[in-house]
Amino acid sequence: MSDWFADSTSSPLAIDANAPLASRMRPRTIDEIVGQDHILGEGKLLRRAIEADRIGSLLFFGPPGTGKTTLAQAIANASNSRFEKLNAVESNIADIRRVVAAAANRAANSGVRTILFIDELHRFNKSQQDTLLPDVETGLVRLIGATTHNPFFYVNSPLVSRSQVFQLEPLKDADLIVLIERALADDLRGLGKYQVDLTPEAAAHLARMSDGDARKCLNALELAVLTTLPDLSGKRHVTLEVAEESIQRKAVVYDGDGDAHYDTISAYIKSMRGSDPDAAVYWLAKMLVAGEDPRFIARRLVICASEDVGLADSQALVVANAAAHALELVGLPEAQLNLAHATIYIATAPKSNRATLAIGAALQEVREGRTLAVPTHLRDAHYSGAKQLGHGDGYKYSHDFDGGFVPQAYLPEGRRYYDPTENGMEKRIKERLEYWREQFKKSNPSGPVA
Repeated sequence: MSDWFADSTSSPLAIDANAPLASRMRPRTIDEIVGQDHILGEGKLLRRAIEADRIGSLLFFGPPGTGKTTLAQAIANASNSRFEKLNAVESNIADIRRVVAAAANRAANSGVRTILFIDELHRFNKSQQDTLLPDVETGLVRLIGATTHNPFFYVNSPLVSRSQVFQLEPLKDADLIVLIERALADDLRGLGKYQVDLTPEAAAHLARMSDGDARKCLNALELAVLTTLPDLSGKRHVTLEVAEESIQRKAVVYDGDGDAHYDTISAYIKSMRGSDPDAAVYWLAKMLVAGEDPRFIARRLVICASEDVGLADSQALVVANAAAHALELVGLPEAQLNLAHATIYIATAPKSNRATLAIGAALQEVREGRTLAVPTHLRDAHYSGAKQLGHGDGYKYSHDFDGGFVPQAYLPEGRRYYDPTENGMEKRIKERLEYWREQFKKSNPSGPVA
């Protein structure tokens, strides 16, 4: 895509008539930027720093088309600093050193500071990122990095610690409508000269299908306008049908190994844990449409069945395992029914995490505490010589007693890890376990409790 700052000497006010609409209509000041009020609203830190020309190094991250490059260029326009731009996809250490050397020369000769904007910063390897550290540290250059990936995972920690990190969110439909109207009214940079009659339904469709991506929205609008022939009066009527053809199927923003992957699966699991089947099914659908590995989804279902439902409804684990098996047996798209079945079952099941807490507590004690020896009466007595060692002596076989239960110690010290809830079937387990524990206590009041 063409850019106002294709090189460091180009004018920020130049207009490339051949550039896409999204590039031509790029906001040039902070006030022109639509959306991102959480960081650019009146009184917000970033806005105050920009208006006072007191920005330090900044890292912007968010989905495509949310204004990362636009914001960097608006900062440059508001600053008295020189603006230099690199793209990490096509740049190397030599390019960085060239820009830094020029910045040092400029600062020494004229006192002008330099803003270095690096697009796709996460594409730089560790060595390339480390090259920036000394000059960011001294303030020779003020770095503005843009990335679609979370910098806390994809940018070196020393560089992150020297920068303010701001997350940009997808634009709302209302924001995109504002951009559409602005483009249609602008005769110089936009589509005002075409006398466009855009129906409200068409505008709403373009905004909705753009999924918060301003670039996608404006370029689809341009395609719709330029491919629509004017009527006898010179007007171009862009209807819902034309808009649908221009943007077609939206691409779900989803990276298989990045933020979208982890954030969506997190929302999916938390929705099931929170007993919201509608939310859980939505996140499941998003992952399926985006091409997520369905086996990954199935594995998370199986885990959630025990982690969050547990003994409140042990059938959840059976259903989750059956869905995972069905996925291998029939595959997609049919297996989406099985995944939805298990998702809704888990979301609507009574919840208990007490099995999770029990194994967690036991693991911690094994790792950090004194290792307990197996009591003699519980040790294996099925080999020659075991009797001579006293293994198995005094062991009581539970099935020889009424109810298949007899109180006896199963740990050399009293420990309790499992504390059942009263949710679902676990309420019956709790009643049974309380009776058994009382019998243990009666049989040996001063001894360890099983």
